[in-house]
Amino acid sequence: MGKIIVSDNVSLDGVIQDPAGDEGFRVGGWVGQIKDRQELNKLALDEALATEALLLGRRSYEWFAARWPSRSGELADRLNSLPKYVVSSTLDYPDWNNSKVLKGDVLDEVSTLKQKLSGDIVVLASFQLVRTLMEHDLVDELRLKIHPVVLGAGERLFGKTSDKKPMRLVDTKTVDGNVAFLAYEVVHNADHVAM
Repeated sequence: MGKIIVSDNVSLDGVIQDPAGDEGFRVGGWVGQIKDRQELNKLALDEALATEALLLGRRSYEWFAARWPSRSGELADRLNSLPKYVVSSTLDYPDWNNSKVLKGDVLDEVSTLKQKLSGDIVVLASFQLVRTLMEHDLVDELRLKIHPVVLGAGERLFGKTSDKKPMRLVDTKTVDGNVAFLAYEVVHNADHVAM
């Protein structure tokens, strides 16, 4: 069975919007170029090499698909070659290679994908998809790169949930001197966890 892993850059106040600064968000660009940050770049490459497939919402898919096919290097080669699954009711013909649109009920489609694949299914960006997957207990792990900035505005990774979502810290390290990498396993049976 595959594992759904959410992997995102977030600000201290939980914002994930426009980390690269090319979406026009007034406080965008808060991550800088990951290629210029050796440890973050290695973290991204190591994760991509261990990934079986990407799972993306339509807007995030379109953002990645507009940038990565023209890039070169080990990370670009890996991202371009990975199978990509896009949750969308409006996208018909994805043009990034190895892409397939999941058009049915998102919960059924993702559950089927988890059954079909045996490795890591990594969700990048895609905050609306992440919120749906979290609400319905389909996420297995969170990998957050927390950048030392408070933005005060913007789309946040997490939205309202109908109940608490307990996590277990499984990894932590400092990356590039000031970014906290935190990995949390989602605890699906909360009765056995002390908070």
